[in-house]
Amino acid sequence: MREVAFIRQNKEKWLQFEKAISQKKIENPDHLSDLYLHLINDLAYAQTYYKKSKLVVYLNNLAVNVYQKIYLTKREESNLLVYFFTIDVPVLLYRYRRYLLYSFLFFFTAILIGVVSAANDDSFVRLILGNDYVNQTLQNIENGDPVAIYKSGSNWGSFIGITFNNLKVGLTGFVYGVTGGIGTAYVLLQNGIMLGAFQYFFEQQDVLWKSAKGIWIHGAMEIFGIVIEGAAGFILGASILFPKTFSRIVSFKRGMRDGIKIVISTFPFTIAAGFLEGYVTRYSDVLPNFLALLIILGTLCIISYYYLIYPFRVNKKITSKSFEE
Repeated sequence: MREVAFIRQNKEKWLQFEKAISQKKIENPDHLSDLYLHLINDLAYAQTYYKKSKLVVYLNNLAVNVYQKIYLTKREESNLLVYFFTIDVPVLLYRYRRYLLYSFLFFFTAILIGVVSAANDDSFVRLILGNDYVNQTLQNIENGDPVAIYKSGSNWGSFIGITFNNLKVGLTGFVYGVTGGIGTAYVLLQNGIMLGAFQYFFEQQDVLWKSAKGIWIHGAMEIFGIVIEGAAGFILGASILFPKTFSRIVSFKRGMRDGIKIVISTFPFTIAAGFLEGYVTRYSDVLPNFLALLIILGTLCIISYYYLIYPFRVNKKITSKSFEE
């Protein structure tokens, strides 16, 4: 059968699934379960005869979402939190994986802009970071402690203040997605340029490693979290601009709901970053290099695994169970 004819023949059935997914409660779960078996057959057929078609991707995502709606929502209340972090969010991350890619690419481009600008304009760092910050940091470098600015205040005071500020930045980046993603892009651009200029400034002063040793102890999770929150903002923006088969208001509600879940998933990492900045970064100058590297690479591996690798494993597991059933 030609692909066009196959789509025309099954289009209405697939649209029923999309409508069911958008509902808070399944009205007729038995009927949906019966349709689900047909969907698995459609996916198997498409994988056999239309391997390189976008139809395979569409049906795979639809099967995962329907499986989640029918089976995985039948869980004990005591397991809600575990379910949220181990199933719900990873499924969303896999579905919206291209938005994570867009956010990372945009952020790294912004970093590059910051580095190039700082390298070609001596006044750029002061423009971005402010004269007071630059002057204070230069003084700290002369005193032999480039990251002394992170040692001011008490441990718990710094932890609380930094954590709330980072949560505010992340939520701002997400909420600005209502501008069609333009506001989110601005937040990522601003932070990326600042980071690039910031790191190049320390390179100019020949203290890049000393600064990175302190900054990235907490920065690995903090910066990664900002990028993920930016991806959530792009998801929200796309739900407004590209509603697909949904009405614009339904698409917006769906984008808001999914984006909020992804943002909430970053909170534990943001809190952990605040803890590290308040309690560990201030001692970076006396930490052995291997221990600082262990913390930096360890935190980076944890958050990278959760957002970049684990979602694919969850999707593969759910898809396998779908075929078994």
